[in-house]
Amino acid sequence: MIRILPLLFFTLFAIPLNAREAFEKDVIKTSAGDLEITFLGHASLMLKFNGKIIHVDPFSKVAGYTKLPKADLVLITHEHQDHLDTAAIDLIRSKDTRIVLTEKCAEKVPVGLVMKNGDVQTVLGVKIEAVPAYNLVHKRENGQPFHPKGQGNGYVLTFGDTRLYIAGDTENTPEMKALTGIDVAFLPMNLPYTMTPEMVADAVKAFKPRIVYPYHTGETDVARLLDLLKGEKDIEVRVRRMK
Repeated sequence: MIRILPLLFFTLFAIPLNAREAFEKDVIKTSAGDLEITFLGHASLMLKFNGKIIHVDPFSKVAGYTKLPKADLVLITHEHQDHLDTAAIDLIRSKDTRIVLTEKCAEKVPVGLVMKNGDVQTVLGVKIEAVPAYNLVHKRENGQPFHPKGQGNGYVLTFGDTRLYIAGDTENTPEMKALTGIDVAFLPMNLPYTMTPEMVADAVKAFKPRIVYPYHTGETDVARLLDLLKGEKDIEVRVRRMK
């Protein structure tokens, strides 16, 4: 049966985001060592593996990046300002930092490895697969998707025998639902820009990750996702502070 960890209720924006430094952490066991995940907030994560630090979509409003470790690798999913924050990137980069990003992001951060949807690269010993991230349903008033197909990436990272999927801003696309062998998945529910709980549940039932983290959730009711996945076997939903 699905195992649900306690849901933490609090108001993220009741205090300045950059003042909130007591971040939650999880450790995932892999065949090549422990993968430590630090939940910074919004869509920002920090991963530590074999002594390397990976920052994902660093955003100044969720953390004091001057106090966090410098990045060996930075992953940027798309060009929106709450995912591509050049000030945050400057605070965590060193002369040796590698940056993986999209073509649109490269217009603002010219020094980086551009990955297009479907590309596969190995960076600092980590296999990285770029998965399309886009809207199918949710659109702006002019009819344009919030995230057009072909511009944004999700990333599948391989750590030993463990495959971790960070979806970026997307809906439950055919490409997401066709993923295989995913152990850990970060799936967004920031309405109206990404997925409803029903969309997330639909995707999870299709590609069956072992652990699901709802992230970048905004004001979406995470409890609804827990209800939708009650009957799923061998899937653990972990709720962390990731508004």
